[in-house]
Amino acid sequence: MDEAQREKSPWKRNLYILWVCTFIAGIAFSELMPFMSLYVSQLGHFSKAQVSFYSGLVYAATFLVTAIVSPLWGMLADIKGRKIMLIRASFGMAFAMFLMGLVTNVWELIALRALQGLFSGFISNAQALIASQTPRKHSGKALGTLVTGSTSGMLMGPIIGGVLAQFFSIRDTFFITASLLALAGILSATLVKEYFVPIKREKNSEEHRGLLSQFQNPRLIIVLLISTMMVQLGNISIAPIISLYIKELMHNQGPIALVAGIIAALPGISNIISAPRLGAYGDAHGSNKVLMAGYLFAVIMYFPQGFVSSIWLLGILRFFIGISDGALFPTIQTLLTKNSPASATSAVFSWNQSFQALGNMFGSLLGGSLAGLFDYNVVFISTATLLLLNFLILWFTEPSLRLKFNR
Repeated sequence: MDEAQREKSPWKRNLYILWVCTFIAGIAFSELMPFMSLYVSQLGHFSKAQVSFYSGLVYAATFLVTAIVSPLWGMLADIKGRKIMLIRASFGMAFAMFLMGLVTNVWELIALRALQGLFSGFISNAQALIASQTPRKHSGKALGTLVTGSTSGMLMGPIIGGVLAQFFSIRDTFFITASLLALAGILSATLVKEYFVPIKREKNSEEHRGLLSQFQNPRLIIVLLISTMMVQLGNISIAPIISLYIKELMHNQGPIALVAGIIAALPGISNIISAPRLGAYGDAHGSNKVLMAGYLFAVIMYFPQGFVSSIWLLGILRFFIGISDGALFPTIQTLLTKNSPASATSAVFSWNQSFQALGNMFGSLLGGSLAGLFDYNVVFISTATLLLLNFLILWFTEPSLRLKFNR
């Protein structure tokens, strides 16, 4: 779509509807994540190191499959449209989630997490649909707003999951999650309006020779995709051990599942507040500034989390992590959108999801392995170090980010 068509498209209507859908999906994805390691511990008699290791495998299984299939789904989205991908992802993952509530051992759980990865892509396709229809001058704010949908859902999810896990069982949350994903699929199928024109690929066209040939600055695209992987690697490495870390800080006493849910939800509060504002600031003053400052802020917030002895201090620092997430993820997506031709929108978002999935997979394995070999606090220190390394990679490999940051 050209800019005139984007202005006339129902991009605002779709943004509002998909905000609701990603909000529901965010609840579905997040109400289980803080308790997955606790669920693993219920499936057998495992040592601390074994629980950490199997938790890492459970998280990584989904993301390994997602990394492999995402480009294929992106190619199909170019042919069939993003709306059908939303429907495919929501109902497929609902089926996988329902079966997870019935597992009897950890290997069944790992297999079904892999099946979930096969059907993944709801939020990334929602982002691609909005990016492909929104006028570029509004893309930063629109994507920042859309991110608050999934983020606010992820804010509510751990709290809801914590209450359910405390008063019912963790298994019940899988069935509720399946229902929520099915609801998101129904809303997407009935309310989202996509004016889709299939991407025509000529045999001798430039785009047929490769994805990167379509971009004016392919190096920027590459470093942004790598940045997606590293940011997600750092963030997700916390997921397999956060509830276990909280359990240790609480000395194995009190409503651990509920507190873990609240702590997991805290970054969402600050993310909801910060993401649209940071997106609008980036549209007006340069997304580069938001991105580079976000990295530095994340490093400063992650290091102390490895040394806390109070659950309250951990909660405060997790709250501030939401601000850095609000700067990093939407801004990377915005820079990808602003530096991509319309013909590559689905492809670049699919590759972005693949790199995000690789970050999820490696982060899950890294978090579980470091916690098993050393202790939980090492995971937070390693995350800060990785984000600092990512900042330096951007600074030295892509001058456009550094020069604009200095202005």
